[in-house]
Amino acid sequence: MKYKKDRNEQSNMKENTGMEEQTMMTTEKEQDTSVTAGEEIAEKKGKAGKEKKAKKEKKEIKPLDKAAKKKRRRIILFSVIGVIVVLLILVKIFGGNGAEAIVTTTGALVGEIEQTINTSGTVTTQETKSYFSDVNVEIGEVKVAAGDAVKAGELLVSYDADALAREKELAQLELQSVEGSYQNSLQSNSEKLGDLKEANVNLDVLDQQIADTEAYITGLENKIAKKKSDLAYFGTLLQISLLDWQDKPDSEEYLNLQKQVQLNNYEQQNNKEIKGWEDELKVYNDMLADYKEYRSEMKSQKSSAEAGKMTSGAKEELEAQNQTKEIKAADSLESIEEAEGGIVAAFDGVVTEISAVEGGSMAAGSQILKLESTENVMVKISVTKYDLDKIEVGQKAIVTIGSREYEGEVTKINKMAEKNNSGAAVVGTEITITNPDSDVILGVEAKVKISTAKEEQAVLVPVSAVNVDLDGEFVYVVENNILVKKPVVTGISSDIYIQVVEGLSEGEQVVTDVTAGLQEGMTVMAMPQQ
Repeated sequence: MKYKKDRNEQSNMKENTGMEEQTMMTTEKEQDTSVTAGEEIAEKKGKAGKEKKAKKEKKEIKPLDKAAKKKRRRIILFSVIGVIVVLLILVKIFGGNGAEAIVTTTGALVGEIEQTINTSGTVTTQETKSYFSDVNVEIGEVKVAAGDAVKAGELLVSYDADALAREKELAQLELQSVEGSYQNSLQSNSEKLGDLKEANVNLDVLDQQIADTEAYITGLENKIAKKKSDLAYFGTLLQISLLDWQDKPDSEEYLNLQKQVQLNNYEQQNNKEIKGWEDELKVYNDMLADYKEYRSEMKSQKSSAEAGKMTSGAKEELEAQNQTKEIKAADSLESIEEAEGGIVAAFDGVVTEISAVEGGSMAAGSQILKLESTENVMVKISVTKYDLDKIEVGQKAIVTIGSREYEGEVTKINKMAEKNNSGAAVVGTEITITNPDSDVILGVEAKVKISTAKEEQAVLVPVSAVNVDLDGEFVYVVENNILVKKPVVTGISSDIYIQVVEGLSEGEQVVTDVTAGLQEGMTVMAMPQQ
């Protein structure tokens, strides 16, 4: 009786299902007819022009008419009937085999799995060059603006040619002036050294001459004094002898003594030898005075030369100052000569800043423009603590900028964490784009997919199939409609699959959606996923 009842129920269900299918086919037919009519109307309306279509879009939507409402109720009714039929089938099956739960399963498969980190970051350059003005010269022509892409070797900014020519002439004159000043200082020092040498030589000679002259004068003075002393002494003797003969005034001896006394007195006053010595003494005294005067001049010359000459330290200082001035003047001249060629791009890139204005003056040292390379490009990303142990320098990546994909490589991982906007600690990481092109735009957001690990011939199951309890990771498998709990050891994972290193074999049916009501050993009905 039960079997017949089941057959009657199944027959009724088939009839109901047939009615549902017939009704649905009628509905679909009506819908197809409605769609066709709607398309014809839309086509006719489209021919009326854009203004008519715009007016139509502004009209309010009209309520459904009775036929449309009846049609919608019919669709809803048959949808509900379909759901009820499916539930009845499930209940019938559920009650038929005594299962305690229905579980979805899938077979463990063997294949390739790749673990990735998917994130986003900002495209930026690895090479930036700021161009500064080395000369105080007016700008001639500015050929670029901020945001322009340029090629290596392209002229970006030029200087005024006439202003450069004037600066170049001034720089050349400055270089000549530095050299002339240095040579003049050397010549002056050489003259001082000559004066000093002359003074030293002359002073040595003069000192000897003065000493010799003074000695000779002393000898003459001694001769004159001795001669005068001898004459005076002889006169004294004559006076004594004259006194002895004074009592015989008429005697020849007395008269002779008187003559001798007179002659002695004359000699003392007019002795030719004394006169000659005195004349010679005057000459040597004049000579001595000249020697002493000349020595005084040499001493003054020596003092002046010693004060004016350069010491070894002063000479080194002069040489250093001269070299410094020469280098500055030469650098200035070189800078002007380089400026004659203008500012040229050192690499392919984008002008991100520019301060130069045509006809304006740029002070030396001020920034003219800033160029960022599009040849050496990277994406800066932030890695959380959960992915930090997965990422390494050298790992390959796919960088997506707009609709273009580029190859990338992890080239730097910062050694210091920083806080993001949410306050979480993240680590800055750089992904170098290895094949950039002219379509790369700096400053935009890029998607980054980093390949952190890859395994082939791995046992794979959906990520949702692996669970964790106090004993560790496990999966539920269905064996002969019985739920079996299997401990597993997992490896790497992707967004969909996870690798099972131990505990599972290919083909085993694992439960993909584990709920709280499942327990090991219970009878289940497996519904394999396609």
